[in-house]
Amino acid sequence: NAQHKQPHVHDKEEILLVWMAAQQIAGAVENAKLLQQARTKTAHLEALSQISSTVTSGKYLKEILDIIVTVTAKMMDSRICSVMLVDEKHSELTIKATQSLSDAYRSKPNIPVGLGISGKVALTKKPMVVSDVCSDKDYRFSEIARKEGLSSLLSVPMLVKEKLVGVINCYTSKPHDFTPDEVNVVQAIANQCAIAVENAHLFERASSVEEELEARKWVDRAKGILMKKSGLSEEEAYRLLRKKSMDIRKPMKEVAQVIVLASQA
Repeated sequence: NAQHKQPHVHDKEEILLVWMAAQQIAGAVENAKLLQQARTKTAHLEALSQISSTVTSGKYLKEILDIIVTVTAKMMDSRICSVMLVDEKHSELTIKATQSLSDAYRSKPNIPVGLGISGKVALTKKPMVVSDVCSDKDYRFSEIARKEGLSSLLSVPMLVKEKLVGVINCYTSKPHDFTPDEVNVVQAIANQCAIAVENAHLFERASSVEEELEARKWVDRAKGILMKKSGLSEEEAYRLLRKKSMDIRKPMKEVAQVIVLASQA
């Protein structure tokens, strides 16, 4: 807009000049938008790459989750980012990682699946956006939100082949309209996080089976020694091992190891 304090009739040259200036400004605005979009996409790709490397790094799960919330919070400019994992036994979500130092937020009660924003995301396995957590009727911790200066929320499910593992929450300190690109990139991060959690659980189960097999080998050797030296049946030898284990409050594997090692002395 070109305005004058006094009446003025614009001639063709003035109109052309303003028109050319408008075209230049429009081009500059579009170029700035494209540059910002390119920078945003680059930041998203860098964050995804960093998280992907972290997931396959062999680090402990707690360390992986801490890195994920830190990287995601930085990428999304989030005041608080958190990972909540599902407790299948109790059907509820528990905070396992957040970059927030707030004790009030860290100590929030567990959220039952199906209740609250995170609970609904866990139930439906679909992302949800809340424009203002302080006034949303489904948000369960509005007092904490006001105290921490939280505004908008993006909550996405952590999925592995449609299996729910948990939920990632991203809060902003100012009202924010999350774009489809932002929702998609956080969903990609959430799925990477879910893979890390599932891999950790698989490793724990494998380690447990391996430990059980190792214990069984020691118990079988100890039973054989007791059967040979004391003339016990296999069942009697097992009961003797179990009783000794209960009496001294030690695992049967440790009792069996003592018997085996003593027989080799």
